[in-house]
Amino acid sequence: MYLTDFLTSYVAFSHDELQDILSYFTKEDVKKNQLLVKKGQVCRRLYFVHKGMGRSYYLKEDGKEVTQWFFGDGVFMSSADSFFNQSTSYYYLETLEDSVLYSVSYDDLNHLLVKYHTMERFTRLLAITMLTKVAQKLNAIQFQTARERYDYMIAEFPNIAHRVPLGHIASYLGMTQETLSRIRKNDMNL
Repeated sequence: MYLTDFLTSYVAFSHDELQDILSYFTKEDVKKNQLLVKKGQVCRRLYFVHKGMGRSYYLKEDGKEVTQWFFGDGVFMSSADSFFNQSTSYYYLETLEDSVLYSVSYDDLNHLLVKYHTMERFTRLLAITMLTKVAQKLNAIQFQTARERYDYMIAEFPNIAHRVPLGHIASYLGMTQETLSRIRKNDMNL
């Protein structure tokens, strides 16, 4: 999905507004497995994934990675709490595929929010959407069976199994790779 299409799917920007807003975004070709943010750094940019896949994750004390979220084509990617509060990140932000990203700095985004009420409205609507998705994931982890969590993930990220290592998927779902393999095997037997 193009950034223009994503923006206009939330708010009806005028042509001039849209052109000015887009001028603040920088296109970046990013290689697979590149870290955009490390734990302890401040996330300075908000990324739109034009093409590719990314994830945010944290490290447990034993060094095991736990995936917090996946970011596929046509969504914004960031360490959100770090970016919006300009505080140090608890998470790593990594590309999982060669990716084409469009990014905007914190200062430029704030300039656009002051300059355009439509951009402010877009950000509010996007924040509501993101908050709802986070709440749905928390509900899935807390109240659903492993099978229901897997089905939820497939509905949210339909082609993820072909793009992301199973270990990342299992950690995102809060289950072992063995449990994930059993669920997937049952799908193949249907």
